[in-house]
Amino acid sequence: MSHSHDSHDDSETERGLMHDLAVMDARFLARRRALAFLASAGTATALAACGEGSGSSSSSSSTSSSSSSSSSSSSSSSSSSSSSSSSSGTCLADPTETNGPYPADGTNTSSGATSNVLTTSGVVRSDIRSSFISSTSTTSGVLLTLKIRLVSVSGGCTPIVGAAIYLWHCNAAGLYSLYSSGATTESWLRGVQITDANGEVTFTTVYPGCYQGRYPHIHFEVFRSGLTTSSTGRTASLIGQLCMPAAVNTAVYATSAYASSVNPYNSITLSSDNIFGDNSSAQIAQQTPSLTGSTSAGYSGTVTVGLA
Repeated sequence: MSHSHDSHDDSETERGLMHDLAVMDARFLARRRALAFLASAGTATALAACGEGSGSSSSSSSTSSSSSSSSSSSSSSSSSSSSSSSSSGTCLADPTETNGPYPADGTNTSSGATSNVLTTSGVVRSDIRSSFISSTSTTSGVLLTLKIRLVSVSGGCTPIVGAAIYLWHCNAAGLYSLYSSGATTESWLRGVQITDANGEVTFTTVYPGCYQGRYPHIHFEVFRSGLTTSSTGRTASLIGQLCMPAAVNTAVYATSAYASSVNPYNSITLSSDNIFGDNSSAQIAQQTPSLTGSTSAGYSGTVTVGLA
């Protein structure tokens, strides 16, 4: 409320009264404003306190959500990390491993003769479950569809296009075609693929069994220049092995087709294996495919191979 002192000058008494009223009114108004300000400040403080509590709760919820996400992420297989690291521009060169006693790559003999499927017609194929030389029989086992992505470590993890990858491994009973007794006329579980524009190849095979003295694995050789240099293992740019994931090993070897793998698998560990035992944890993670699926439907997944 506003009062004009100039409009009331009829008498000193009236002016004094009006003056006193104006002063009182001004003081009253000032007091009201002060109280309003204090009330407003109190409300703001309370609101701020509530807001801070809400923020903490939200932060807690966010932390919990983050933990849950972290936990979910950690339950995923190691190959995911390998894929992520490849896409982010950091990757690891796969260690060179032995090609073992059953390569059929022209570097040793079987039944007294040089064994080399790399020069045999029909070896370039994606489905390697059947024999392709003197027999056409198919080996049984849990289906495995494996995608291999080949990258150049020195080239910033870029895909390597047009390279040849030769893959081979034992069957569910732990036998190698062309070498093991009862399988010398077979050529299953051996094949070559050429990397595409993404540096990838896909093999359809069966899950490898386990035999005495070795942890479950898959052999491979990389020929960077493609088929022109893939006629013998001696010209391979990389000879390596893939390490099969423990959880899948346990599930697969519990099925009847892999009964002979149970005892050998129970008597071997990664650290006691004569190939993987001296590899670093980072190397093992890179060499282990990330697989999903079941023993009834089969497993599929990916692995990244780094070429120095």
